[in-house]
Amino acid sequence: MAEMIKKEDGSTITPQYLNDIERNRRNPPSEGMIRQISNALGVSADYLLFLAGKAPGDISKNHSPEDIEEAYTAFRKTLEDKK
Repeated sequence: MAEMIKKEDGSTITPQYLNDIERNRRNPPSEGMIRQISNALGVSADYLLFLAGKAPGDISKNHSPEDIEEAYTAFRKTLEDKK
């Protein structure tokens, strides 16, 4: 799988680097790399970004603190309702 994931410079990551990401021994990779990993695994990029503690780039810009707080409140309520 490491051969499928490209860094910003176009080179592939090493199997050891991927292993370190999987075992939480590295900081979360860039959003672009997370999106490539999600494609390779067939899982949602939003889910992996959430697990990495990153907001997707399309929603993390140009929002007020109040907008973000409102969104997180709605998110928490939705998860609580699904219990």
